[in-house]
Amino acid sequence: METTIGTSLTIGETLRAYLELTKLRIVILLIFTTVTAMVIAAGGSPRIEILLPTIIGGSLAAAGASAINQYIDRDMDGQMTRTSRRPIPSGRIVPLNALFFGLALLAWSVLVLGVWVNWLAAGLAFLGSIYYVIIYTLLLKRNTVVNIIIGGGAGAIPVLVGWAAVRGSLSIEAFILFAIVFYWTPPHSWALALLVNTDYAKANVPMMPVARGEAVTRIQILLYSVQLFLITLLPAPLQMLGVFYFLAATALGIIMIRMAFRLIKIADKAAARRMYKYSTAYLAFLFLAMILDQAFK
Repeated sequence: METTIGTSLTIGETLRAYLELTKLRIVILLIFTTVTAMVIAAGGSPRIEILLPTIIGGSLAAAGASAINQYIDRDMDGQMTRTSRRPIPSGRIVPLNALFFGLALLAWSVLVLGVWVNWLAAGLAFLGSIYYVIIYTLLLKRNTVVNIIIGGGAGAIPVLVGWAAVRGSLSIEAFILFAIVFYWTPPHSWALALLVNTDYAKANVPMMPVARGEAVTRIQILLYSVQLFLITLLPAPLQMLGVFYFLAATALGIIMIRMAFRLIKIADKAAARRMYKYSTAYLAFLFLAMILDQAFK
């Protein structure tokens, strides 16, 4: 059943509802990884005439994909407590308006990146959005337990956009950054899934805790955390980054693995919440360490 927007909504409330569609916090994290990739690719500060349009275009792509995702998932979002107050299921935005909003943002993203950066960056940003909307949301999310594993590629593509924006091409270094975000996604997302397992079960979404059980999920979080730790060390021996990054990645990774072990030992919501919060901070601090490593050169 399609909902209609409430007549009492003010202009300010409407603008806030559309801003909610973009999932601004996620956009900021993705753009931070994009900028980090640009800094590494440039060996320092990227040129401002490339940096600004990349940030704008990348933000539009991520925001547009989020809006389209919420249009597709509006029925499921209405069933889950965590998402029931999102703009579409709460009736603050008409579903078709959200779809057109998302499509418009994607179109502007391609235009901005293509004209002011380069068409490889534009194509990669568009690919990331299509990956998220079609491969993850439409094909995987409701149909398979590996939804997060495969779908994680969508969140990792922004680093390729950043690299392509500076270099005009891709290289092994760019794909190492891609792998870091790719392997970070499962433990981060599964920690959240442990917190809202009841919601996913109610909506019949086969997230790992629903399809395989919470015990298996905790073990998988540990295994992926170990793999993530090993991958994060690669930039140092490959001379992408230096000693400062290596020490930071080692410390952050050890804490991540320790928390994953603790999540197995203390199987409660509090431990899952700590793991989820730390994993979010982990990625931000890891990429910050990359930027600082470049600054210390």
